[in-house]
Amino acid sequence: MGKRVTLADVARRAGLSPSAASMILNGRPDTRLSADAHERVHAAASELGYRPNVAARALRTDTTHTIGFVSDHVATTRFASGLIKGSLEAAEAAGHVVLVAETGGEPEREVEAVSALLDRQVDGIIFASMRARETFVPPLPSRTRIVMLNATNDVHTCSVLPDEETGGRRAVELLADAGITEGIVLLGYDAEAERDVFRSETVASRIRGMSDALRERGMTLARSESIWLWEPASGHEVIARLLAEGERLTAIICLNDRLAFGASQALAEAGLGIPDDVSLVSFDNDELAAYLRPGLTTIGLPHEEMGRRAVELLLEPDGPPPGIHLVEMPVVVRASIRSATLG
Repeated sequence: MGKRVTLADVARRAGLSPSAASMILNGRPDTRLSADAHERVHAAASELGYRPNVAARALRTDTTHTIGFVSDHVATTRFASGLIKGSLEAAEAAGHVVLVAETGGEPEREVEAVSALLDRQVDGIIFASMRARETFVPPLPSRTRIVMLNATNDVHTCSVLPDEETGGRRAVELLADAGITEGIVLLGYDAEAERDVFRSETVASRIRGMSDALRERGMTLARSESIWLWEPASGHEVIARLLAEGERLTAIICLNDRLAFGASQALAEAGLGIPDDVSLVSFDNDELAAYLRPGLTTIGLPHEEMGRRAVELLLEPDGPPPGIHLVEMPVVVRASIRSATLG
């Protein structure tokens, strides 16, 4: 390996002092050096392949321009990986890099990951969860900047969450605006399951938004079907059973797209068309939702925007502001809800 190129090498090539070269490379606005000097320094740095000494800069500025990202299963979960993608994009825009550690949700591994990040003197740590829930955070130095992403914590109160209450309201409003006010079945909610630590604590907010919208529109649900496992087989099984029992379905609200995939199969097997016979609306905006025929109208989880927001909050000059910071859930309209003109 060749000798590391130093600032002195760059200065020598540009014909300037090391202090002048340093001011230019660090973007000091008050250098009072000519445009030619700036051009020579940047050209010399490029020609020599100069890279700043991050460790030395950290000692001078008390910042390493690195962010820790600790998650349970986010990195290995296709759907939730948008949290990392958004964080990476925002960090890059701010001149930071992100060090990612995945723990599998095991507290011992989380302690090890946090220790490793602190040893690298990261400027702050984002704790992310695949499902929005209260998340364990090991003891940390009091000055450590912390943001909870798709997660909450009693001690570290700066959290970024999807605006589930508004999202739930939007799902009901889509049906009401299409003239669908009765025969609506809700698929997925299980109050007992929501108290389990592995379930999403934000679903209660989603249901609250739906309930408020139903009440305001003078609507009621025909059925609310409890389902523990939100997978296609469960959606198929429940809808097939309801149809066999003679339940009159006008619309189905599924609490995730995977339930909706199964529900749509059961409807097709019964000879019912979407949306002419039964309208369908769901949550998540799984990438497969666009490939259903017809395409599935769904309320998306804004994972990438949440990741970006977490980094922005972490890097606030005065530190992460406490409180819940909600990110809007986008309404993705496709063709699974009938037009109001169809009656």
